[in-house]
Amino acid sequence: MATLSKTTTDHEEIKQWVEGRKGKPAQVEGTGDKGGPGVLRIDFPGNDSGRLEEISWDDFFEKFDQEKLAFLYQDETADGKTSYFNKLVNRDEASKK
Repeated sequence: MATLSKTTTDHEEIKQWVEGRKGKPAQVEGTGDKGGPGVLRIDFPGNDSGRLEEISWDDFFEKFDQEKLAFLYQDETADGKTSYFNKLVNRDEASKK
């Protein structure tokens, strides 16, 4: 069975998906400035990269909309387990698919 990826710009849908997997909005350490967050990411428990800093949902979505991003994600893996796959993509490019 093929796994399907979905794309959304709906803030509540994104927040529910992320929090349902115990994730938090984050930025890559050292990429933000006083004007706002830097490179956006989702941080999940067990991520040991040490390069992500938690930010507020308000800051995350402000940058998300400013950069015209869309959230590409998958609910389940091919074997039916919870998927953590997600990617922030260009909104205009995502709408062409």
